[in-house]
Amino acid sequence: MNVLLTCAGRRNYLVQCFRDVVGPEGRVLAADTCAHAPALRDADVAFILPPLGDPGYIDRLLAVCRDERVGLLIPLNDFELPLLAANLARFLAIGTTPMISSPAVIERCFDKWATFTFLRANGIPTPQTYLTLDAARDALVCGEVAFPLVLKPRWGSGSFGIEYVWAMDELALVHALATRRYTRSIMPDRRMAAPDALILIQERLPGAEHGLDIVNDLAGRYVCTLAKRKLMMRSGETDRAATTRHAGLEQLGAQLGGLLGHVGILDCDVFLHGDTCAVLEMNPRFGGGYPFSHAAGANVPAALVAWARGETPNPAWLTIAPCVTASKYDRVAVMEPHNAATLDTWREGEDLIPATNPSCGRRSTRRR
Repeated sequence: MNVLLTCAGRRNYLVQCFRDVVGPEGRVLAADTCAHAPALRDADVAFILPPLGDPGYIDRLLAVCRDERVGLLIPLNDFELPLLAANLARFLAIGTTPMISSPAVIERCFDKWATFTFLRANGIPTPQTYLTLDAARDALVCGEVAFPLVLKPRWGSGSFGIEYVWAMDELALVHALATRRYTRSIMPDRRMAAPDALILIQERLPGAEHGLDIVNDLAGRYVCTLAKRKLMMRSGETDRAATTRHAGLEQLGAQLGGLLGHVGILDCDVFLHGDTCAVLEMNPRFGGGYPFSHAAGANVPAALVAWARGETPNPAWLTIAPCVTASKYDRVAVMEPHNAATLDTWREGEDLIPATNPSCGRRSTRRR
């Protein structure tokens, strides 16, 4: 089983998690649009791909999967998911199984207004959300919501573009600035929304923030929920967390997994206040909080590889020990000197980087 992680970025930990699973007979490959993405350094073979907006991105990725006999494809970037979902049949035809949900599920999660309407329609608590500035003003005047409010892009990723507002005279100013910044950003696919509907206005939830790894199998059947309490955030990603077993959170995960029918793992942000579990966001991919589940005994990569092989996972891979507190930290990955020519931009013919992994002693010397 060869596994390919796309948009690998800084997720060295996932490269190692999958390497521990595939063993000496398999390989873990990593791809990114930037040659100095640190996760490339730990992969058995590393690829530089065109930017996501390049019309040749999918064709190049298909070629890599075919040539390298990739059995399981793990996408890690929100903006890549719609591309892969639209081309699922092409990957399956060459023997590659992508961990990708349907276009409808991806749209429901990526468009935060669609997330809000989906959750409300199914009776799942979620913060009150407004699509326009006028709607938020009216809600404030009638007492439906109160300050502080949260402003965020309707289509965004991580903590990009999030603003907080504490007074009425700030609301229009911050909304206008957030809209202008978003339209000037590199964020793709704004769905041709009206300019006044690019930024959502949302009530700020009380309670403690939790992260859920909601795991379905590769056929979209619910399997388990792994929960942790977030202790610290960094750049929109969980930096410290403690695992927990909570019946309400696990019931919520089962409900969402069944309703969505997503494929593989779904990262979900939830605020727990008393007995109320309110969903903030959903992302149908590995999230930044997964390492805390892994540190507490889970092994979702092993389960995914087993499902891709047509095998039944060990139930122990889908459970965690409670009260395990963990924290992320940085390390430095020195990139190969001979990669200097491809550090800044992708160029045709320089897509494969030899990668040396000191932990396993294997070296790829293949080049294209």
